[in-house]
Order: sequence, then structure tokens, then C-alpha cells
Amino acid sequence: MKPAVLPSPLQSLIQDEQLQSDRSHLPSLHSLAAQVQHNLQYQHAWSDLRLHTHAPVANELLPRPLLSGLPPQRLYTHPDEQIELLKEAGRARKERKEGNTSALEVKAEPEREWILPTRLSEKWTLRRLAAVFDGITLVPPEPRSVKEQERPANPWRTTKRIVLATADTDSTVVYYIVHDGVVKPRQN
Repeated sequence: MKPAVLPSPLQSLIQDEQLQSDRSHLPSLHSLAAQVQHNLQYQHAWSDLRLHTHAPVANELLPRPLLSGLPPQRLYTHPDEQIELLKEAGRARKERKEGNTSALEVKAEPEREWILPTRLSEKWTLRRLAAVFDGITLVPPEPRSVKEQERPANPWRTTKRIVLATADTDSTVVYYIVHDGVVKPRQN
């Protein structure tokens, strides 16, 4: 008698996604999204991850499945917001103790992000990226469980952005932030 072979957590996630998906995209794209979702959740501690197959506003089919989620810390800070956060941290340090030379404590709350799962072998053009940006909103919709909290929107977030998740054949996933249009460069 052979011992029972249980599926891995990633295989279970892919099977669940395939059962729940509306078959509007190729199964390979759903599997890729499940792989990236698994990587974000278990390797990078993201929370509130959701799969999107349709545009949030127009409810039209997206060019491919996208994910949205909440990273454990802020991924991108607008340069003007960065200056304001540093000024605020400096004022807070002065109030705590005059002459204290401790490091500045700059805290920016994490924001929900769009994630575009891709494969390294794919060829991406500006036209394909533009089609993805056309289908999304500035900020991903909040999950129903978080909506009641009504967190204030970030006034510095003025352009759409996605996290481009590029998976290789060895299951390595690399992440890049891609903005829609020209963005003011950050100060180092």
C-alpha cells in the first residue's frame, strides 16, 4: 500500500484558484498569479492579498489576472512626502528632548498595492503596460473586512503604480515598482 501524498501548499492554492476562477484568463496566468501570491504571503509577509480578474470600476475583463495586497511596510514614498515626514520626525525629536542626537524615527504607513504577475520569458511593451494601467484604479479597492475602518487616503499618491512581479523558471520572483507616467525622482 502506497503512502498518501499530500499536495504542497502552493499546489493546493493553485488548485483552489483554478476551481474558483471564472475561466476568463488562461489557466497558466492564474497559476502564475497563485505562485506570486504564495511568494508574497509566505516569503514577504504581505496581507489581504486578493486576485482580480475584472477592472474594479468598469467591471471589464483585465488584460490578465492582477493581485492586490498590503505589504508589511511602505514600498514607495513620494519625494515631497519624504521631506514632510523628515520635518515631522525632526519636530517630534525636538519635543522629546532638547539636544537629543538619536536617529530620526520616520514612519510611513503601508499602502495597498497592485501586483502584476509576469514571467521572465514574456516580452512587455509600453502598449501592454498601458492596457494594464487603463484597467486599474489609483489604489486597489479595500477588502470588505477593512472597509469599515475608513483609513484616510494618501494625498501624495497621485499616479497609478504597480509592483511588477517577474517569476523565473526556478520559481525566483523579483519585484519592481512601475509608475504610470513620469514621476519626480527620489532624494537619497
